[in-house]
Amino acid sequence: MSATKNNVYTVSKLNGEVRQILEGQLGKIWLNGEISNFSSPSSGHWYLTLKDNFSQIRCAMFKGRNQAVRFRPVNGQQVLVKGAISVYEPRGDYQLLIESMLPAGDGLLAQEYEALKMKLAAEGLFAADTKRPLPDNIQRIGVITSATGAALRDVLHVLARRDPSIEVIVYPTQVQGGPASQLICNAIQIANRRLEVDVLLLTRGGGSLEDLWCFNSELLAHAIYNSSIPVISAVGHEIDTTISDYVADVRAPTPSAGAELLSKDKGNKAEKLALMLSRLQQSIRHYQLHQSSRLSQLQHQLQRHDPARRLQQFEQRFDEMQMRLQHALQHRLNRLAMQQQQLHSRLQQCSPVNSLKVEANRLQFLETRFNDAAKQYFNHAELRLKQAVHHLETVSPLSTLTRGYSITKHNDHVLTDATKVNSGDRLTTQLKNGQVISKVI
Repeated sequence: MSATKNNVYTVSKLNGEVRQILEGQLGKIWLNGEISNFSSPSSGHWYLTLKDNFSQIRCAMFKGRNQAVRFRPVNGQQVLVKGAISVYEPRGDYQLLIESMLPAGDGLLAQEYEALKMKLAAEGLFAADTKRPLPDNIQRIGVITSATGAALRDVLHVLARRDPSIEVIVYPTQVQGGPASQLICNAIQIANRRLEVDVLLLTRGGGSLEDLWCFNSELLAHAIYNSSIPVISAVGHEIDTTISDYVADVRAPTPSAGAELLSKDKGNKAEKLALMLSRLQQSIRHYQLHQSSRLSQLQHQLQRHDPARRLQQFEQRFDEMQMRLQHALQHRLNRLAMQQQQLHSRLQQCSPVNSLKVEANRLQFLETRFNDAAKQYFNHAELRLKQAVHHLETVSPLSTLTRGYSITKHNDHVLTDATKVNSGDRLTTQLKNGQVISKVI
């Protein structure tokens, strides 16, 4: 099967095309995972792998980005990162280029909140032209909140003070915890089925992001958006902002402020101005969200064509080659060290020092054996000498002298016959102690 020239890719061109496709389709993503194989070469860039129980992906975080991270990543740490999918063309690996990094336990809810806010803004749920005006003559208010909360007491107190003629119908519900979001949606649906109130006030007191999390539900956002009854969101304190505040027709900073908006005097210009200001703030927030989304898109397009990205590719390749070179050098050094150790061991085995030690030990052994043999020989000779002396003493005539006998000699010959001497001969008698010289008469 023949291939035309236009269908033939080089490897570099293919990797480049794949990189542009991945960068263009996915854009910025949030990713949660565990750090492994973390390295930080001399360039200051970070390279790591993010993994879960089943998969892993290589990641790079360049020096200009990682300087903003307030902690030092370590292997085994769970993190939440934001970045763009790309391809490291020299190796053909797809990777995540990290722009920001947080510990997994910090900011996860905040990131989910921002992601949902961007999604709903793109769907048009925050658009100013979809906001319904509040009725001019409010006779009955539906309050969706906890029946035992302080927010309900504040609302009733303000309404009783400003306009006691307004009727209040409470749709009690849970406003904190796992099932709260669904229960609030049920209360909105009940109010829409009954159509017994002119406006709905969704409210509760202040709290942490976790406490107010049920008001950041996508399900609740659609329930408010689809409500046929205008909805005022008065959740938390003035500094608290939830998804329900963005999608509601009017946002009040506190429960009391929501009650004041609903019981306002039509002739009071200050309160009319507050309502207009609230609408203006909502329009500004919607515009900011729209522009932020547009800016993110433009930044993404700019990154696709940014020459800095190519420079980052080269820097990453340089770091990779540097780490491979260091690994190869270390491996070579380890091999040379092992060879040197083997040669040293062989040299020690062939060294004359060892032979001299062996011969010295052998000489010492032989010397010991010689000394032992000589000692044994001398002991044996001494024993034989003593035996001979004893035997000699046993047969020696001197021993006879000790018993009182004597030996008489004539001309140095033992005299045994008296006829052998003449008158005048000198005789020598040997006693035990000394000699006696006598003359024959």
